Amino acid sequence: MSFLWAIIAGLIIGLLAKLVIPGRQPIPLWLTVIMGILGAVAGNALATAFGVRDTGGIDWIRHIFQIGIAAVLIAFVTPLWARRRHA
Repeated sequence: MSFLWAIIAGLIIGLLAKLVIPGRQPIPLWLTVIMGILGAVAGNALATAFGVRDTGGIDWIRHIFQIGIAAVLIAFVTPLWARRRHA
């Protein structure tokens, strides 16, 4: 069941990350989900390092880290994917 939650979280985080990045990112949905999952894992690690992973309410800082890292990953992967498609 945790695998399913990872996919759902990756989808949500990946889509939110795509909204943060200006312009269009012509990458497939499966790549968006993978970048979202990687962003979630790295964001959790970064939030743990800063001591803000678990707070009393909604963990806004952790979610900002997750979305931010996913946005950076998507911004990095998008030109590579576009070049691969046109080569």
